[in-house]
Amino acid sequence: MQRETRVVVSILVTVVVTCLCAAAENKDRPTVQAPTAYKELGSWKPSEPGDQLSKGKWWERFNDPELNRLEESLNISNQNIAAAIANVEAARAIVRQSRSQYFPLVTAGPSFARSRVPADPNGRTVSTYSATVDASWEPDVFGRVRTAVKSSRYGLDVNIADLQNVRLSAQAELAVDYFGLRTQDNLQQILDATVTSYQEALDVARARYTAGLDSDEAVAQAETQLQTTRAQAVDVGVLRAQYEHAIAVLIGQPPPTFALAPQVIALNPPAVPVGVPSELLERRPDIAAEERAVMQANAQVGLAKKAFFPSLLLTASGGLQSTSVSDWFNWQSRVWSVGTSLAETIFDGGLRRATVQQFQAGYDATVANYRQTVLTAFQQVEDNLAAVRILSQVIQEQDAAVGSARRTLGEADVRYRSGIDPYLNVITAQTALLNAQEAALTFRQQQITASVNLIKALGGGWDISQLH
Repeated sequence: MQRETRVVVSILVTVVVTCLCAAAENKDRPTVQAPTAYKELGSWKPSEPGDQLSKGKWWERFNDPELNRLEESLNISNQNIAAAIANVEAARAIVRQSRSQYFPLVTAGPSFARSRVPADPNGRTVSTYSATVDASWEPDVFGRVRTAVKSSRYGLDVNIADLQNVRLSAQAELAVDYFGLRTQDNLQQILDATVTSYQEALDVARARYTAGLDSDEAVAQAETQLQTTRAQAVDVGVLRAQYEHAIAVLIGQPPPTFALAPQVIALNPPAVPVGVPSELLERRPDIAAEERAVMQANAQVGLAKKAFFPSLLLTASGGLQSTSVSDWFNWQSRVWSVGTSLAETIFDGGLRRATVQQFQAGYDATVANYRQTVLTAFQQVEDNLAAVRILSQVIQEQDAAVGSARRTLGEADVRYRSGIDPYLNVITAQTALLNAQEAALTFRQQQITASVNLIKALGGGWDISQLH
């Protein structure tokens, strides 16, 4: 009879485990239709270097030692990155917490109790000395612990990808601010040279007025032009200081203690290997984070379904107990017990079913977030490809405009010195040249910013294999 009972129990356990496996969640990554090529590369394609985008230190493609130094400082001292690293360590601890449930819980401790003997007319009391070890273990028969570990592991992957995304965003922001600061240095050079040119023009106007060849009006116009441009040159310092302060915060330094010496550089973006759209799913840390969030949500759905299965608990206790410490080691003082329990919820008012529905809805939301992140990633790449392409054409046209404005100013200056045209023509030509130079510089800043944002949109050289 006992043998038949054991056989029936084995069959029941096998059936339950089989049903559990059938109910387990095994959903793959959500499907997203990736185009075969970027639209912006159809009519224009940047030069492709033989090597792939460098892993991690993508900013080295700009060949700026100062930028390289700042980026290294950012990776060490940026506080947002430090916070993200702490989140990763917390997620690692959660994984260890989940894995600890694979093992029994063992506790031990001595105890002492003094009690009165019931119905003793003399009120006799008895002392009891105990030292026991207790153990309890819930075997992972239905995969509850395994699913919890899987969920926490996906949570760790989410935090690792978030860390990489925070790092990439901070690196890109630093590069954008750095080139913004250098743009102001370049603008300062243009304005300083313009001030020098305007001062020379004012000297000519004064000399002509002294010689009786021109009126005081021309001198006043030249002075106004010079003073206005000097004000512009001073005003450059406001935006430059703001860029400098932003860089200081990004690299973890107080702004009052940080300074960058002025330096004029060529704002020429490097060639960026773009690849194909399908690679974007592997190269963007934010996409990786959303993908792992989907997997974690899927595991949580499976974990909620585990609540429909019973809990099996094994317990054991052993130790020594006596009314005297000296008797602890006598064979008669030993105590022990073993047991097992199987608990199953019979009625919960729909709590478990509602919990599954809650996590299923959460899973659906993460799938939508994943797909939206992918779509946004494609948009960002296309946006910045378009910006780099179009601005390259704009810069060519604007450089030609600067050359034309410079020739116009030369001719206007000659005609003024010859007494043919009034000084107002010189002022108009001077203003046109300065505006053209400022516009050309602005377009270059926009293009190099778009280049940085393109590298960021492509994942900055990161790939999903770094999660493993």
